[in-house]
Amino acid sequence: MFKESDFNIWAGRIDSDSDPESFRYHQVIRQATEHKGNQKDQVPVALIGFECDEGVRRNKGRLGARKAPDAIRKQLASMPWRAGDHDLFDAGTVSCVGEKLEAAQKELGEHLANVLDAGSHAVIIGGGHETLYGHYLGIRRHAGEDAVIGLVNVDAHFDLRNYDEQPSSGTMFKQILDHDPNAKYFVCGIQEYGNTTELFSRAETLGVTYMMEEETTMETCRKPLDEFVDSCDVVLLTLCMDVISAADAPGVSAPSVFGLDPKTVRELIRYICANPKTTSFNISEVNPDLDEGGRTVRLGASFVNEAVMAFKKGV
Repeated sequence: MFKESDFNIWAGRIDSDSDPESFRYHQVIRQATEHKGNQKDQVPVALIGFECDEGVRRNKGRLGARKAPDAIRKQLASMPWRAGDHDLFDAGTVSCVGEKLEAAQKELGEHLANVLDAGSHAVIIGGGHETLYGHYLGIRRHAGEDAVIGLVNVDAHFDLRNYDEQPSSGTMFKQILDHDPNAKYFVCGIQEYGNTTELFSRAETLGVTYMMEEETTMETCRKPLDEFVDSCDVVLLTLCMDVISAADAPGVSAPSVFGLDPKTVRELIRYICANPKTTSFNISEVNPDLDEGGRTVRLGASFVNEAVMAFKKGV
């Protein structure tokens, strides 16, 4: 179910109501209905919410990620706007009704494709990591069936589980790779003890490129990422917040004791989203119900800001 965003969420500190150099997010963001298409020298960015943790429930995880889109919007609202022109839009939220995950993913894909067709980059705020499948559906519809889609994932888990019974937040990449010969998968941040031996074997069988958590830095990822992106026509970036150390991101369904440093994730987002082939980014598994002092929500909002800035500036 699609719904327009409640713009009362976009409120916060005002340093000036006339000087654009003093503006914050809540002063520049506009309704998606005002989007007139991509203008010269401008790169519009649209935010899309995905209220869903049905995939997490099916994967026997801890619920609450469906509350993240508005929680992250509220945190973003007072952040300084540093990207010059004000082509930033809130494109509303797709919400999963009951247990109808597949319908919600399809609707997210259609909504995303429309946003991309209008000439905008997109940042999707999930939701459980099942958000990724709807994200992929939108890219495929937008790019066409022959385009090679590069799926870049920053995650502690492969999410390559079998989906014989039901798709979940742990099956999306296998769903895609099983049915789409023009999709390729690169994941960094993999935890050795967060995945079974079977999943490592499956990753090898499916031709997945992966970097282990202990070897994931911007320096070590740069060359393999460049080679991967060069082999693709279009790229999407997805971040599962459980890849980050639980000390920095406690509010997730499956915390990682030995996770990545937030600075590493920040560098990866900046680098990947600045690439011209990258159309969109999604953040998943922020769970406000499990958060301590709002740390994970604040970090999630900061990552969304990094993606928006990279899309706007290309740096």
